[in-house]
Amino acid sequence: MTAAPTVLAHGVGGRQDLPITLPQLVVAAALTLVVTFLALGLLWREPRLDRDAAGGRPVSRQLARLVDAQAFRWVLRGLGLLAAAWFCLGLLGPDTAENPTAGALYVLLWVGLAPLSLLLGPVWRMVNPLRTVHLLGALAARRDSDRGLRELPASVGWWPAAVTLLGFVWLELVAPDRATLPVITVWLTGYAVVLLAGAVVFGARWFDHADPFEAYSTLIGQLAPIGRASDGVLVWRNPLDGIAGLRPRPGLVAVVVVLLGSTMYDSLSNAPGWLRFSQENGLHPAVTGSAGLSAVIAAAAVAYLAATRAAARIGRADAADARAVPGEIAHSIVPIAVGYVVAHYYSLLILEGQRTVALLSDPLGTGANWLGTADWEPHTALVTPSGVASVQVTVIILGHLLGTLLAHDRALYLFPRARAVAGQLPLLALMVAYTIAGLLLLYAG
Repeated sequence: MTAAPTVLAHGVGGRQDLPITLPQLVVAAALTLVVTFLALGLLWREPRLDRDAAGGRPVSRQLARLVDAQAFRWVLRGLGLLAAAWFCLGLLGPDTAENPTAGALYVLLWVGLAPLSLLLGPVWRMVNPLRTVHLLGALAARRDSDRGLRELPASVGWWPAAVTLLGFVWLELVAPDRATLPVITVWLTGYAVVLLAGAVVFGARWFDHADPFEAYSTLIGQLAPIGRASDGVLVWRNPLDGIAGLRPRPGLVAVVVVLLGSTMYDSLSNAPGWLRFSQENGLHPAVTGSAGLSAVIAAAAVAYLAATRAAARIGRADAADARAVPGEIAHSIVPIAVGYVVAHYYSLLILEGQRTVALLSDPLGTGANWLGTADWEPHTALVTPSGVASVQVTVIILGHLLGTLLAHDRALYLFPRARAVAGQLPLLALMVAYTIAGLLLLYAG
């Protein structure tokens, strides 16, 4: 039986729910960024953030011992395996709208991973079931899981993660029948083969470089209030110090741009104008969607690279530093991407997340209630239209404000002091452009 189309509403806020008109909001947001930029130029004259991630206040000894204990780590790995096994039960159930598989993948995992990582750090690395399967296989073979058949070149960086992340967002946003079990099964099989085969060849480090969920969780986890100092000590930290410690690496810019651009495209794909174009152009929706997703990601990338290169020229960075500027500034895009994710998926996580938890009690569709959640009714108190609209506006503007602050602090490292503020003008223009585009796309229609 073919599954009925699953409608995963991404938001309930709209133009009519905004506290001011959309044009007024766009102007106010742009002015807020400009005023913030001017204030930073006057008041923030020296780098203040911990670029080397060396600071922070150590957590209590009890908490540090718990987190670092091998027993605790195995508990987390076991929970990850158990959750994966439960998820796989859904793949064996009937392909109907009542099957929890699509909700578990697209809502609980993809969307739910963002707030978890924002609070606790890169949690997926600790519970990743594929990483655990590889570790168990290495233990059974009496091999070091960190060692593969060959060394992974340093130049690889996060490029594999950028490719696999693009593959997942294409599945989520474009793939035909993406909520059906055959499509999800095929993608998950390919994902598991790529990750496990790569781990055999390159060792467990392959997960750090290629797993889209680890890359996603790691990026967002840099903003968590708890993290590791450069010496490995578990510390409480200023979240801005955490994200400032995100070091440039090959592929980092690509991962950040794919995350940002895909969320922008998700907003665009729900706009009435795009929906009409998709239905009337005579092409298969997957072709139109793939072209649209690629175009939006490419536009975000071109804007980012143009702004950072212009910043390098105006800031008069030398040739070596100029090439490094895009990677050095990439961390400033992370809070913007997080803002888009929260704004776009807030109501989806609350409403569809509750529904999915209820459906998980009966993954095989037999009428069971194994988790005792089958009778749950979604609570809607936190997703009123005006409330969602307020959350969306707040997190988008806050994300861009933090991005402006992070870019300013990094520019003070990169450029001569006399040119640092001038060098940031292209970055300010980029932030304003992203803000305007984000708000227009979010409230399109």
